[in-house]
Amino acid sequence: MQASGSAAFARMVGSVEIIGTIWINAIRMTVIPLVAALTIASVARSGDAATLGKLGMYAVAVFAVLLLASGFFTMLVVPFSLDRLEIPPEVAARLRESVGTMTGGPVAMPSLAQRIIDIVPVNPIKAAADGTILSVVVFSLALGLALTRLTPERREPLVEICRAISDALLVLVQWVLALAPIGVFALAVALGLKMGGSSAGALLHYVATLAAALFAVTLLLYVVVAVVGRISPLRFASAALPAQAVAFSTRSSIAALPAMITAVRDTLKLGPRASGFTLPLAVSVFRINVPPAWVVGLIFLGKLYGVPMPVATLAMLVVTATLISFSVPGLPSASLFLLSPVLAQHGIPVEGVGILIAVDAIPDMFKTLANVMAHLTSTVIVARVDNGPAPEERAGD
Repeated sequence: MQASGSAAFARMVGSVEIIGTIWINAIRMTVIPLVAALTIASVARSGDAATLGKLGMYAVAVFAVLLLASGFFTMLVVPFSLDRLEIPPEVAARLRESVGTMTGGPVAMPSLAQRIIDIVPVNPIKAAADGTILSVVVFSLALGLALTRLTPERREPLVEICRAISDALLVLVQWVLALAPIGVFALAVALGLKMGGSSAGALLHYVATLAAALFAVTLLLYVVVAVVGRISPLRFASAALPAQAVAFSTRSSIAALPAMITAVRDTLKLGPRASGFTLPLAVSVFRINVPPAWVVGLIFLGKLYGVPMPVATLAMLVVTATLISFSVPGLPSASLFLLSPVLAQHGIPVEGVGILIAVDAIPDMFKTLANVMAHLTSTVIVARVDNGPAPEERAGD
């Protein structure tokens, strides 16, 4: 279709893409002010920095457990698929030679030290404009904690303003989500037309394996919600569906954050700290896709370059991916760029990561879907500790 050369067809594709982009922008414009207002109001009303500190430590522990579990699960099931993959030598040679042309050159990645420094924003307004949500969360937490030191008559007016802003933005989010069928359809059509239908068999095998592994992790999180969070999977699925649709079509968990906040506050009816503290923290630092993506990528590149991957190597990879995942910047395929030094340690040319990045469009949809599901799951678990019984249990008292 792309080769038809039809000007009318090109205009149609451009128009469809514009519709999808406008819908994404409508969601994104609510994210930063909504997160800031919710976080400030939630922290200021809690009035207990020690409680928030303990809650944050518990949340990070939950993140780490889910990360390790996703990595080890992938390590156990993926070899059954990739072991059947046979890459002819001539195909492997062509793939390795095409690395430079597929990736379009190197992408500048901030250093770990710079990412740590940027957590505390020099200019919170600029951080908001740049969409660096972790910096916005840190500033909002600090301002919320500072408000707890003021007298109630000084604190409450600003808290009420923040609550009013967040409530109004949630109404706006509902309006935008009402247009989800149009926006999602436009994005799906534009993406399909851009990607076309040609791909090498080996790359399709890798893409299908990674997508299946991430989807399996996503499904298992429903079990975690039912067993640990004690919320009905059907009820949770109904709450999560709008956020999942946004995540899958936009490939952005930040774009899905307003829908997640709506699910946590209005459908699951968790406490205010769930939507104002735990969920923004999860979106900022918790990326459950990293261990599965690294495991599948390393096994695939090992077969491509003829380097065996023993179980001990993969186990250490899961631990490494878990630790590094907390510092992955919010850039497309950023976790794959961070895989480069790990490849060198195991005798695989670092250029091999370019192959994974070149075909990351479809896997990235499933990565974002898994991330959003993990954000909601971890929020439910932390809220259960914070609030006591699950909403369904409280309703039955």
